[in-house]
Amino acid sequence: MLGWIKNSLFTERKSDDGYELLTGGALPTAAGVSVSPESAMRCSVSFACIKVIAETIEQLTPHLYRRTGDDRERATDHPVSALVTKAANDWTPASEFRLVLGTHFATHGNAYAFVNRDTAGRVVELIPLDPRAVSVRQDPRTMAPVYMVGTSNTALPAREYDRSEILHIRGVGLDVHKGASPVTLGREAIGLALTLESHCGSLFGNGAKPSGLLKVKGTLGEEQFRRVRAMFSNFYQGVTGKRIMILSDAMDFQQVQLTSVDSQTLEMRRFQVEEVSRFWRVPLHLVNEMDRATHANAESMGQQFLTFCMLPILRLWCDAMAITLLTPVERETHYFEFEVNDIARADIAARFEAYSKAINSGVLNPNEARGKENMPGYEGGETFMRPVNTAPAPTTGGAGGTMGATDA
Repeated sequence: MLGWIKNSLFTERKSDDGYELLTGGALPTAAGVSVSPESAMRCSVSFACIKVIAETIEQLTPHLYRRTGDDRERATDHPVSALVTKAANDWTPASEFRLVLGTHFATHGNAYAFVNRDTAGRVVELIPLDPRAVSVRQDPRTMAPVYMVGTSNTALPAREYDRSEILHIRGVGLDVHKGASPVTLGREAIGLALTLESHCGSLFGNGAKPSGLLKVKGTLGEEQFRRVRAMFSNFYQGVTGKRIMILSDAMDFQQVQLTSVDSQTLEMRRFQVEEVSRFWRVPLHLVNEMDRATHANAESMGQQFLTFCMLPILRLWCDAMAITLLTPVERETHYFEFEVNDIARADIAARFEAYSKAINSGVLNPNEARGKENMPGYEGGETFMRPVNTAPAPTTGGAGGTMGATDA
């Protein structure tokens, strides 16, 4: 059994005992650069996608609810409630805990935390784990996942953990027990984006011009060649150290490398923003690509981000916390739910118009609407309203029968 995990960049392979190990190096790409989670964070687009997902999870608070008949209430008396809403442990606020695990999830496709329990089996701490130091295998008897957690920066013996000891939030992937890293899946797109950025830096580092050439009539001796180069370079070479080509006699030079205009660098860089964003399903306006964003569609794109990007992730969080932090009996009456109203809200005019319609139609009472705005209720505000020109539909007869009775 492998007792340690290398401190480097990581790829996946299987050990003899069935563990999914993280070893090796960054994966090469056709663009000529190797892409790893570390180098992906230096790509502005992938970093922005990871950041927006992680910080969205950070600002949304999961609450533990208890079903009470047809209603529900927050189970603030449950010990797990304080861990997910206030502090995961003595040194990690709950928001920071969500930020760390959200970053791991968006980068590696998996997020892990050690679930520390007291002697009675109650959860007392949640401690984030480095996903590069966690490997997974399937127990051949129970078919449940078993986790081996080592230390990523030292060669210490690894230790096995039961499923109940590890909070595992798994992303999309073909593996039964682990999600696939978006960075690994999108390494070609990220690699091209990094290459284009490096190309633009090199281009403008040389004054946004290709290197020049100097034509001299006749043949230059070796000493003359060195003198001409030194004299010309003193005036024109600049600070980048780009050397000047000197041609003599009938030699000529024809440039074959594409210029920034020929290669449509700007268009390619803009396209890579779209291409990389697809792997995280983040709308372009959230990574500051505003070419197609307008006042009319920005709100719609924000709603799409919540519906198609964040809600599936939040559902994974809720189910993972429920199956790991709650007992089977508690799961019958308790469940986790994220409060998403803050990012689902429309502008204030549309929001208050919706409240007005909900109150007038009896869907909400005034105090419930005020509660959604974090304002205290008032006396009499718990009364539900109904328009005076409406009444229950008759249970017998029709409109014609009623009119006939009236006429009679």
